[in-house]
Amino acid sequence: MATGNHSIVTEFILAGLTEKPELQLLLFLFFLGVYVVTVMGNLGMITLIGISSHLHTPMYYFLSSLSFIDLCYSTVIIPKMLVNFVTEKNIISYPKCMTQLYFFIFFIISEGHILAVMAYDRYVAICKPLLYNVTMSYQVCSWLVVEVYMMGLIGATVHTGCMLRVVFCKDKIINHYFCDLFPLLELSCSSTYINELVLLCLSAFNILSPTLAIFGSYVSIIASILRIHSTEGRSKAFGTCSSHILAVTVFCGSAAFMYLQPSNVSSMEQSKVSSVFYTTIVPMLNPLIYSLRNKDVKVSLNKLIEKRLLLYNVGVKPAERIMDHRNHSSVTDFILSGLTELPELQLPLFFLFRICMVTVVGNVGMITLIGLSSYLHTPTCYFLSSLSFIDLCQSTVITTKMLVKFVTERNFISYTEYMTQLYLFLVFAIAEIHMMAAMAYDCYVAFCNPLLYNVIMSYHICFWLTVGVYTLGIIGSTIHTRFMQLFFSKANVVNHYFCDLFPLLQLSCSSIYINELLVMGLSAFNILTPALTIFASYSFIISSILHIRSTEGRSKGFSTCRSHISAVTIFYGSAAFMYLQPSNVSSTDQSKVSSVFYTIIVSMLNPMIYSLRNKDVKFALKKILESRACS
Repeated sequence: MATGNHSIVTEFILAGLTEKPELQLLLFLFFLGVYVVTVMGNLGMITLIGISSHLHTPMYYFLSSLSFIDLCYSTVIIPKMLVNFVTEKNIISYPKCMTQLYFFIFFIISEGHILAVMAYDRYVAICKPLLYNVTMSYQVCSWLVVEVYMMGLIGATVHTGCMLRVVFCKDKIINHYFCDLFPLLELSCSSTYINELVLLCLSAFNILSPTLAIFGSYVSIIASILRIHSTEGRSKAFGTCSSHILAVTVFCGSAAFMYLQPSNVSSMEQSKVSSVFYTTIVPMLNPLIYSLRNKDVKVSLNKLIEKRLLLYNVGVKPAERIMDHRNHSSVTDFILSGLTELPELQLPLFFLFRICMVTVVGNVGMITLIGLSSYLHTPTCYFLSSLSFIDLCQSTVITTKMLVKFVTERNFISYTEYMTQLYLFLVFAIAEIHMMAAMAYDCYVAFCNPLLYNVIMSYHICFWLTVGVYTLGIIGSTIHTRFMQLFFSKANVVNHYFCDLFPLLQLSCSSIYINELLVMGLSAFNILTPALTIFASYSFIISSILHIRSTEGRSKGFSTCRSHISAVTIFYGSAAFMYLQPSNVSSTDQSKVSSVFYTIIVSMLNPMIYSLRNKDVKFALKKILESRACS
């Protein structure tokens, strides 16, 4: 064997976190959410500390370093783990595995030592406050951070160098979700004594040394706190320390549980569970534990928001901003301008949109058919009946008021009625999106896990999925409507055919920055989260269809998916086009046209797209008609 390469293995297969297929999609969505929160939290913290001069102190210098480390080592681990959830075999080449191992060890060791440095910083601040600026000078802080990275660099180089000497000649399946030390050593067919000795020694040093530093720092801190005479002062100081101690305990405890024992004693399943904490959960929690609960960070964040509000309101006259706080609106009613202002189109549009009676007949008919036919008492049809109910309610909330506008000169609506329609519209619009995601998940289980379908999609699971759908709708609608208590003192003409968010915000003479932030944040969540669920579900479904050998079978499978994808594309495309942009960019006329699709057209098409083209529905309808004819 060549001296440069002791391994005849050119690639490995990562077994992943679990081998249960029914959990793959749920875990994918969970860890995708964790990764998004981790990246946003840590990048946000680094950015906030960088642009706010109020946070240019040693404590926040270390916090920014911690956020950088968390961001990097979560990026080393989670993306590859996510790939494993959506592929049948997660193959990683030998060089890539060693590279992932190197950077994982580098950042994980750096994390342990930066926690110790932060504890030392708190020790100096509490125990030696008069010498703090001298002891924790810029040069000292810089060298402490350099030392942290040097410890990580040395540890990663030693471990990876020893791993490169190991011979892999048999099994190449790594029983883990990333390239870690013990799982790789289990695949070796050469002696791993040196590796285990190095692993035990370096792990003991890199865990025990920071732990002792943290322990020594907090012994001195607690001693100083106990000298404080006021109970309130002691309680406040202990509260500040408790978050740090909790995070350190989770991190060091899970790492010690995995590494401070011989490989023949350690259970790999236990190692997977414990490693999830310090590779995914801790990086997500650190911005919250160390920063977002900190008063200085909150003050800096508030200052940035106030600057943004000041810039936004620079053109608003002071007299317009001073109003009675007991009544946020001097407007008692609004006028809906409607879909168009051209009088010659009013009557044709009135008759055109009366076709929405098809929506009522179709959705009521679908609910009735599913209720009457025991043949359709399945999870798929259960979700279909819920979707039909949502479509029926949403179209009723919107279309009725729109038809009135076509036959009246001015379509008045009171402030209370406006807020009621807005609330109900948001409830059913958000619920519709998440119901589509639940239906996509149901299709995924039916296609990819047919033998476990009845177990996974039990009555209780379907019930709670539906409850979750309506709960998300109620939460989103309540938040939006609650923050709609704005100042309206002049124009009362709403340039839309129903009570929506942006048309009302355009009438406000007070700041709408918080409202726009909520619309962007909640709309992104309520569109992107179900969209990712649908995308992941169909990735698995398409993968399963491609494994079908017959051309006829594949064509049948794709044709089944095409209708769902078409309706989802229309709904998501129009909703995203309207809501995923600021109000100053969005054209109201464009919003009217796009909203027609997801408020009226989709509700009318759904009974046909999801149900009337379904063989089971046709069969049940035929049986009912036959029994009616016989009677």
